[in-house]
Amino acid sequence: MSHPWGCMRLMKRGGWATDEHLLRQHSKNSVIRTSVLRKMGVGAKTIVDRTAGGPWQRILPGLVLLHNGPPTWTQRVTAAVMYGGGEAMLTGRAGLALHGYSTSAHHSQTMLLIPHGSHRKDTSFVSVERTWRLPGAVRKSGLSVAPLDRCLLDAARRTVDEKACTALIAEVVQRGDADVVSLLTELNEGCGRGSAVPRRVLRDLGAGAHSVAELEAQKLYARSGLPPMVHNWNVYADDGKLIGCFDNWLDPVGFVWEIDSFEHHSSPAAYEKTMTRRASAQGYGLVVVSHTPRAIRTQPEVVIADLQRAYQLALQRPRPNVRAVDPGQMSHLAS
Repeated sequence: MSHPWGCMRLMKRGGWATDEHLLRQHSKNSVIRTSVLRKMGVGAKTIVDRTAGGPWQRILPGLVLLHNGPPTWTQRVTAAVMYGGGEAMLTGRAGLALHGYSTSAHHSQTMLLIPHGSHRKDTSFVSVERTWRLPGAVRKSGLSVAPLDRCLLDAARRTVDEKACTALIAEVVQRGDADVVSLLTELNEGCGRGSAVPRRVLRDLGAGAHSVAELEAQKLYARSGLPPMVHNWNVYADDGKLIGCFDNWLDPVGFVWEIDSFEHHSSPAAYEKTMTRRASAQGYGLVVVSHTPRAIRTQPEVVIADLQRAYQLALQRPRPNVRAVDPGQMSHLAS
């Protein structure tokens, strides 16, 4: 609220009914405090009448929404921050959505971080966490939001399904907005409640998986009896040309295992690109086998048999003259 109380123009008795502009001026995204309405001259009985089946509604304790339709997502998170008080900030899924992860906007619960000494309780769609480790807030769409890594881990600690937790964390890591080591450090320093699942997920992602599908593939491969593979390594021809970065690579025999996720083949152009890259790899003598995430989940024994046959085929020819490099080691050396 940018209007000092000393400059606030009081409404004439009943004037609020025709002074919609003034109401909007003193609200944020159409959310206004009841205390502000009172200081503007709106009587307590009037507030009750207009929020009890009238044109307004109470969205959270002490807060009124200046219409009676369903609140928008923006109005809900605005009300949550106003409810939390001056040092409150959004975190969890709501915070992720404001950091640009739009899928998190579909979650109904809004999580707030508040200082440990504050006295706010969970109410309606707002979940409150009091903390001694209140981070510096950033501003997103005019609202106070925790840093991205804190939002992510607060959301992950409340995600009990391991696949859902993996998808949540992997999306942020894949975009390059956070890294596994920093996330593990933050997780270890923060609240231990609910940390077991994200800790397992981060350790798995640290082993090279970039998605739920890749993680499931690695777990299945461990049952195959084949030598260990490395994950997401760059493979170069002897002239230094990049052949590709492959999901799974068995270096001693030049064997590639790719996971054909739908997101990478959801258009004809994407499918053609994958087929071209695969043909190029085979042209350099690599043995390439691929499976869909669905096959890995529903036909694990068939997938294992395919892998074992492909490995035997790779053993029967000389290893191609290629070089595999861990991109993580390359970036470390470059820095």
